Amino acid sequence: MATIAPVSTVMSNRKARFQSSPFPHLDPFLILPVLIMNVLSLVMIYSSTKGKATLRGEAAFGDPFYYVKRQALFVILGLIIMAVTILIDYRRLREWALGIYLLTVAMLAFVLTPLGSSVNGSQARFALGPFAIQPSEFAKFSVILMAAAYAAVHRGDMDVRRVLVVLGIAAIPLGLVMLQPDLGTALVIGTIIIAILGVAGVKARHLAVLALIGVTGAVVAINVGVLEQYQVDRLTAFLDQNGDTQRSTYNLEQSKTAIGNGGLTGQGLFKGTQTSLGHVPEQHTDFIFTAVGEELGFLGAALLLSLFGLVVWRSWRTAAVSNDFFGALLCVGVVAMFSFQVFENVGMTMGIMPITGIPLPFMSYGGSSAFVSFACVGLVANVSMRRFS
Repeated sequence: MATIAPVSTVMSNRKARFQSSPFPHLDPFLILPVLIMNVLSLVMIYSSTKGKATLRGEAAFGDPFYYVKRQALFVILGLIIMAVTILIDYRRLREWALGIYLLTVAMLAFVLTPLGSSVNGSQARFALGPFAIQPSEFAKFSVILMAAAYAAVHRGDMDVRRVLVVLGIAAIPLGLVMLQPDLGTALVIGTIIIAILGVAGVKARHLAVLALIGVTGAVVAINVGVLEQYQVDRLTAFLDQNGDTQRSTYNLEQSKTAIGNGGLTGQGLFKGTQTSLGHVPEQHTDFIFTAVGEELGFLGAALLLSLFGLVVWRSWRTAAVSNDFFGALLCVGVVAMFSFQVFENVGMTMGIMPITGIPLPFMSYGGSSAFVSFACVGLVANVSMRRFS
């Protein structure tokens, strides 16, 4: 006759299985801000593009929801990517890092051939019917993976030779990105590498030298003709904001006007004059923060920055409590990427940083940026969930 296990034993076994599963440790304070920002993004993209549809007929022959519907699709796909990234144990990604890195390098190389398409003077996309893939966005993710995988193996022993290897890991995609040219993404990759090297144990003076080399390289790129003249004008416009407002400083002047119109509480949702009339160029992409500033005001902009701050804090905390150095370095790379992109994007809309074309994570219109941002949050959530295993 079969024996029946006591209820206490069954409950104890269930509790043990629950505690051993990583999913109860999913960090809601990391995921919820991301979901809120994406909802806000859809609203702001609609607000900043409906005027184009109704006034100029630019958005799919007058459809005011054209960009919103596409971005909603990107968000859904991004959520799937984040879920997949969470489900796969991040420690397995160390084995796949080289393959992902080489695939990304190949995409960056092929986009420079006739297979790639040129938009606004930059050959950075593969056109797939009505959609486009931007490999430079995926380069951020692959560099984080590859650099973290290598540096984790040599923890505490990052001599000059190994530092050069990490720099080489970054240099290949960085050089291909500059050939597009895309200085903004190159700066993001540089920031990621410096952050990972710093946590991996590289001396401060060596990091200072690397930062100086990076700044020098950017200055050289600007002055030797790697960038188009209009790109140089945009980069340097914040230094001379009283220049020709009809050319290089036009975007900046319109951006500052929109944010200034918002005041403390904003002009109201869908009531921003600069936004409704479409005065701010590229407002649904690089300058989406101006729509938030004008329609939701200082309070709305501060709330958005607080949500970003919460994501960065939870990512940094996950790095600090991780019991695996590879996982910690992954989180550090994500922190560096998000922090720099938010600071640069918001700063350029207010005239305190150069205009580089860096998107605002989770807010700017675009599929490639959304996919990579979701994947990076998935990485952090993955490390956080499995810190007890």
